[in-house]
Amino acid sequence: MQKNSFIFFFSLFAVIGFSQNTVRGKITNQNGAPLSGSHIHIGTKSVSSNDTGIYFIKRLPSGVTKVHVSYIGYKSIDTVLTIKGDVVLDFALQPQMDELKEVVIKEKANSVNISVLEQKIKGETIEKYSNQTLGELLKNIPGVSSLKTGSTVVKPVINGLFGSRVPVINNSVRLEDQQWGTEHAPNFDTNAAGKITVIKGASGLQYGGDAVGGLVIISPVAVTKDTLYGKTILNYASNGRGGSISSSLHKGNDKGWSWNALTTYKYMGDREAPNYVLSNTGNREFNFFGDVKYSGAQYDLTTSYSLYSTTIGILRASHTGNVNDLFNSITNKAPSVVADFTHDIGNPKQEVQHHLATTHLNYYFDETASLSLQYAFQFNKRKEFDLRRGDFRNRPALDLELATHSFNADYKKVVHDWIVKSGGSASFQNNFANPATGVQPLIPSYTKIELGAYGIASYDWSDTFTVDAGLRYDFYQLQATKFYSKSRWIERGFTTLFDHFIVREQGNQWLTKPEFNFHNLSASLGFHKTFETNLDWYFNLSLANRNPNPSEFFSDGLHHSTGIIELGDLGLQKEQSLKIATSFIKKWDQLSIEISPFLNQIQNFMFLRPIAFETTIRGAFPVWEYQQTNARLTGIDFQSHWKIKPNWQYDFNLAYVRGKDLTNRTSLIDIPPLNLGNTIQFAKKAWHHFKAELKSEMVFRQNHFPDNNFVANVIENNSLVPVLVDISTPPQGYHLLHFYSEMKFKTTTSSSVTAAFFVQNMFNTTYRDYLNRQRFFADEMGRNIQIQLKFNY
Repeated sequence: MQKNSFIFFFSLFAVIGFSQNTVRGKITNQNGAPLSGSHIHIGTKSVSSNDTGIYFIKRLPSGVTKVHVSYIGYKSIDTVLTIKGDVVLDFALQPQMDELKEVVIKEKANSVNISVLEQKIKGETIEKYSNQTLGELLKNIPGVSSLKTGSTVVKPVINGLFGSRVPVINNSVRLEDQQWGTEHAPNFDTNAAGKITVIKGASGLQYGGDAVGGLVIISPVAVTKDTLYGKTILNYASNGRGGSISSSLHKGNDKGWSWNALTTYKYMGDREAPNYVLSNTGNREFNFFGDVKYSGAQYDLTTSYSLYSTTIGILRASHTGNVNDLFNSITNKAPSVVADFTHDIGNPKQEVQHHLATTHLNYYFDETASLSLQYAFQFNKRKEFDLRRGDFRNRPALDLELATHSFNADYKKVVHDWIVKSGGSASFQNNFANPATGVQPLIPSYTKIELGAYGIASYDWSDTFTVDAGLRYDFYQLQATKFYSKSRWIERGFTTLFDHFIVREQGNQWLTKPEFNFHNLSASLGFHKTFETNLDWYFNLSLANRNPNPSEFFSDGLHHSTGIIELGDLGLQKEQSLKIATSFIKKWDQLSIEISPFLNQIQNFMFLRPIAFETTIRGAFPVWEYQQTNARLTGIDFQSHWKIKPNWQYDFNLAYVRGKDLTNRTSLIDIPPLNLGNTIQFAKKAWHHFKAELKSEMVFRQNHFPDNNFVANVIENNSLVPVLVDISTPPQGYHLLHFYSEMKFKTTTSSSVTAAFFVQNMFNTTYRDYLNRQRFFADEMGRNIQIQLKFNY
């Protein structure tokens, strides 16, 4: 039976296809009353509106097409529309003697997956967070939180999951940047994003089958008309006493050529908690992005290059000298090192460079079929500096070079009511761990090969009901070269099970060459139903498989940026997720709500668990090891938007997730607690586009957590005394208020300047965040006043 099912799905998804465009909307008279039976002609297709004035036309090709709307007793509308994606067009018809009202385009959408609600971040929000990280920006979406290491390293968390479970797709390329580390933020400049889309769950099969948590899809700015424009954004932040400048130019013309160029520079000093300086938390950043595109009659070719270069200081107090200092830092809730403010960055610190070069070809056979080919090369250089003395002071303790080659091919076509798409991908990755550091690398040298093929199909059951399904196969091979101390090999229980990995003996070490091969099937099935009462229902069932990453397999030593010792496990099995997600969207004239519950059952869930202290020649550090369990995550995301009056609006969002360790009958570690957001905004266009908003951020205490406390020996009165180290109890909840305001001034007919004033943590609240790995050593940042000037020209 399984074999027959596999053949059926493979045959179905091997059909190749191209996405469609849908035009929908409502026909009313000038008073807003629906006009039932109105005739709408778009291109070669025509429909009539239903009893409520609503109409749908699907499978329209991209390009310029004619639109004609008519109704007896009313003046017809004739116009021309350029279709580049899904469009919502509402028409208000005037009586025969009146002048026509203009066509208003309210929305454009181009979905990655029809059965999953995609949430997007607007360009104005991206510009607002120009001086901040991608992780902080994504927190604007309900259900997305952040895992932090101090104030400057932020990773997105979607529905309680993070790391390699949440791939970041930048310009159609999967970001490969040593993302396994909890303190390794995505190497991406938010200023280079034209649009950001978040998909919660593993339904984006064209990008991979291991997105157990979800996907972050970043698209650059696209120039579609003959124009030259640019912008420059200046930021100053009081907390850190620095800022950033980002400048970009965008050009397109009628001969087919277009290009984009962007540069960003950031310079920040030590961040400050309400009561003290967070010593050695400054950062520097220099970024560049550029692309050139040529559009021919049947094809377009794009070449792009980006550089992300940063130096990040790691909180000095997170690196202690002995067990007593570490225990006191955790117990006393005070940093062990507090120095005067400085812009200087000392050790411990990170230095990271990430290069990404791509070539992308789209070939259009006709209006219904296209082929997309893409090659990408990524090179990531990561250095982590520890507190070392003498000649080793300026030598990194971790020096990794990650090179990734990837190739993708996608073919799309429309076949009657079917939209089908299939494709394949291949990647080769090499990681080089430089032995010149003088320290056994946390992550060894390795090579990784990945091959994948997928098929996705959607079927229009009716104008208001669409089903979709997808299937993907992936092959994964990982080969590493690593030295293990004999004592660690025995301690980890690798004897007998993995002795076949041993190549030779070298003193008190084994040289090993582990090799792992995985074969994975991933799938997605769902539907989207639109009701005439402005209600949309999305439902999706997805199966995802995630293989252990090199960190989970091979970690063996001090992770310098976090100040913890991490231990991997060669016996880890692949992680398998089955997720059910649904969303309901209801819209009224002035109010809209979205409700998205989910259930995610994960077999062999991998996580880091604190188990003890360990003393090394560089000091005392907590020991965390990778373990597995069966887990279940359930939760709900909610958001609403209420336009109270023409100038006033109110937004509310809520996100809750509950993580259970089913094997050990306890709670999962590092699950975000319940959080609420309230935003009230006043906007007055006549006052130079004045806008002011007050935002409330309420994060509750996490009451569901595992007990990972352990006993360690500290020195008291010249003797060892056992003490209980409370490394499990979450901090108290907190409530923050943020203020934002802006005004826009026209300087010339084609240029303007926008001035913004932003205050985060208005009341300088002292708090600690459960998902900050440095919560054991210091408080979070205090008040931060930001001033932004944005020049459009």
